Amino acid sequence: MAKQIYFEDVEVGTEIGPLEKNPTAQQLVRYAGASGDFYQIHYDKDFAMGNNLPGVILHGALKNAFLGHLMTDFAGELGWLRKLGVQYRGMDQPGTKVVARGKVSKKYTDGGYNLVDCEIWLENAKGEKTTPGSATVILPSRAASK
Repeated sequence: MAKQIYFEDVEVGTEIGPLEKNPTAQQLVRYAGASGDFYQIHYDKDFAMGNNLPGVILHGALKNAFLGHLMTDFAGELGWLRKLGVQYRGMDQPGTKVVARGKVSKKYTDGGYNLVDCEIWLENAKGEKTTPGSATVILPSRAASK
């Protein structure tokens, strides 16, 4: 488990991650079973290519989950993921590493909560942002932890 980060530890521009993921065809099959998303573009290469895709592609919601993992790791055991949103702008394929990254874009207190807004993204091996998004986490305060 990662070390707990506190509200006082972050500033605008603080980098988050990287979190590397190496999705496999088997992971896509398992994800399809767990999510109920059995669209053939996620497991049938010929079907995917017949739909003008480069081959089998990752489920968008799986990529969302990778970014959720990045943010819950960042928030730590005492923090909370308050909001997560992503856009699917590019396709990623099994057998190719993707990296989740982010940076703090705003830090503020509202309603007694220590909030941190973040710009997040999933990038492919070429460094292209295929899944940009945003997240808000609630972080604990060092003062309140004593």
